[in-house]
Amino acid sequence: MAYEVYIDDMLLPLPPEKIPIKYTGQNKTITLINGEEINMIRPPGLAEISLDVVIPQMDYPCAVWDGSIESAEDFLERLKELKEDGSSFEFIVIRDGLGRSNFFDTNIDVTLEDFKVSDDVKEGLDLVVSLSLKEYKSYGTKVMNFVIVEEQAVPAASEPEPERQGAPPAVKSYTVIKGDSLWAIAKKQLGNGSRWQEIYSLNKDKISSPNLIYPGQVLNMP
Repeated sequence: MAYEVYIDDMLLPLPPEKIPIKYTGQNKTITLINGEEINMIRPPGLAEISLDVVIPQMDYPCAVWDGSIESAEDFLERLKELKEDGSSFEFIVIRDGLGRSNFFDTNIDVTLEDFKVSDDVKEGLDLVVSLSLKEYKSYGTKVMNFVIVEEQAVPAASEPEPERQGAPPAVKSYTVIKGDSLWAIAKKQLGNGSRWQEIYSLNKDKISSPNLIYPGQVLNMP
């Protein structure tokens, strides 16, 4: 299986022998008064990547130079720029081989924490660079826009006044005199003779017929 490893946009000519990625935790153990220990769960920490990169100084058939870096010196200059710039970049591992669909790739935004250059006798003239990378997560202050609306004073809800129960209206009455008729009484008392039926309806218990009323009868009036 072949590996392609990118530091920013630089393809490493020789992939590292090991690519350890440590996913740290931030949980904290606390001892209670009774001596019991509990684990305080906290969000996971940032991933840490440590790897040794060999930049060949000789022409090896297995080395891949795609033009992203020209030489070991160029690689070191690019690392210094990443360190001084302080910005994040991508760490990418592409795994390729038979059954490519079964492999997964690694793509993490990282920062260059530090790097160490050493001459190793085992590597001959080749340059060995130890890199320490840390996962980067973007952050920033959230800007929230608020619209201030002037509050209008809302009158306090008052309890509804209890419905006043006044004295029942007095029943109007009329005493029949000689020569009266229901029409005449309605005309004189109500202003409209055609309302005689209202008088009759209220006094059916006293009037057997609308045409038969007698002086002295007390009639209820609308």
